[in-house]
Amino acid sequence: MSKNSKVLNLKDKISGNEVDLSLSNLTEVPVRELALFTKATVVDLSCNNITSLPPEFCNLTHLVKVDLSKNQLTCLPDDLGNLASLQHLDLYNNKLSVLPVSFSHLRSLKWLDLKDNPLEAVLAKAAGDCLDEKQCKQCATQVLQHMRGLQDEVDRVRQKRLLREKELERKREVKQREREAREKEARKREKAEEKEKRRKEYNAQMAAVAAREQQKKKSEEKKKKNGQAADKKAAVAKPKPQRSLIGLMFKLLLLLLLGLAGVAAACRLTDLQKEAACVPVNIAVDDGLSWAKEQEGVIRQLVQNLSSAAKEFLESTQVTKN
Repeated sequence: MSKNSKVLNLKDKISGNEVDLSLSNLTEVPVRELALFTKATVVDLSCNNITSLPPEFCNLTHLVKVDLSKNQLTCLPDDLGNLASLQHLDLYNNKLSVLPVSFSHLRSLKWLDLKDNPLEAVLAKAAGDCLDEKQCKQCATQVLQHMRGLQDEVDRVRQKRLLREKELERKREVKQREREAREKEARKREKAEEKEKRRKEYNAQMAAVAAREQQKKKSEEKKKKNGQAADKKAAVAKPKPQRSLIGLMFKLLLLLLLGLAGVAAACRLTDLQKEAACVPVNIAVDDGLSWAKEQEGVIRQLVQNLSSAAKEFLESTQVTKN
């Protein structure tokens, strides 16, 4: 059938606020079609082959009475508690063993039938026999109370789980903060160590530069002192060869004069004057004495000049030494 034919057939099954879909050989609930008729608050789905309710069934919040008896339901949707207006629910002769925890949210539920379902023992005890109107009302009250207890237990478990997760999250955050603090401290320490290393390297470089400058300065001063000492020594030592040479010349001349004087004295004052070797000497002495008498003034002037020159030389030598 098309969608339009389904809607048309469903409309034909509506009487006032009731929709009768019992004995329709249904395997699923026509949720989309039922959602179009919000005024149909009573739905009879009994005596079909429905094995489960789709999650969308929980959106039919306008439903007040639902009959799902004599089907093949093995479970109910988790959000069944969204049917806030539901007052009457017939689940007789299905295959239910448990109810969803959200069942406790059916605050308006006044009537419930769970007979002939393989319910677990605690739920079966809460449901009771439901053989008449009174017992079915008690079933609704007791099952709701039982499911609220389960809901409270679920809430407590969930709360404990949330608290545990929150505590674990808090511990993770603490560990994360501690780890970040350690990493930050390690980075800070590494940065300080690197800075200290650079500072030491810089100080070492500056010390090396200063040492080189100091060594260079000392070397220059030493060279300067050595140069000054060498210049002074050279200045002092330089005239000595001249003075030593002049002295040597004077000594040789004096020795020569003394030798000549000795020879002349020997040839004139001793018996050797008659010797042939002394004749030229005596003649030379006589000629010299004659020439000396003739050159007495010249010699005197020469001696005076030599004396002045010697005096000036000695004075200049003394000044250089100082």
